[in-house]
Amino acid sequence: MKWAASPQYIDLCQADFAPMSDPTPQTEKVVKQDAAAEGERSLDELLADAQAKLDEQREAWLRALADAENARKRAQADIAQARKYAAERIVEDLLPVMDSLEAALGAAGAAPGALREGVELTLRQMRSAFERAGVAEVSPGPGQRFDPHRHQAMAAVESPQEPNTVLAVLQKGYTLHERVVRPALVTVAKSRALENGAGNPISDSNLESN
Repeated sequence: MKWAASPQYIDLCQADFAPMSDPTPQTEKVVKQDAAAEGERSLDELLADAQAKLDEQREAWLRALADAENARKRAQADIAQARKYAAERIVEDLLPVMDSLEAALGAAGAAPGALREGVELTLRQMRSAFERAGVAEVSPGPGQRFDPHRHQAMAAVESPQEPNTVLAVLQKGYTLHERVVRPALVTVAKSRALENGAGNPISDSNLESN
């Protein structure tokens, strides 16, 4: 006689010996969640670091802007002071000249020789002050070529001297650091051949410049 298992017994055995489910999918899910959380934290930290650097750079830029503005104001103040007191040095050099002139006026009963010596001393002081200030005389000698940039011709005089050369200086000129402040007033030689209007010796077309 054969024994036959009932259907209920077979179902119970199958339930007891059924294989366990694979835990891998659940573990991977946990790991992915942890990695995502860690990634979110790292992103927040990066954003915070970037914001801190931006704030630091903005503060540095504001400091640089303030320094530049302060430098500009200091430069403007220095320029204003320099313009205001630009003549201070030459004034200091001219004070002895003023003192000498006042002393000469006060010596009304002085001998002519002493008075002349005082005037010569004053002139030397004036020239020294001019030299220290970069002022130089423009006083061409006879026969020197006429220079329209440094000389001003007041008259053209017939002369056996070479045309377009200086005959005499009527008034000295002066330069300040090579810049002409006042040209020298001169008379210029002209040839007798130009007497009938053949040309103008003191015109720009006939005068040579240095």
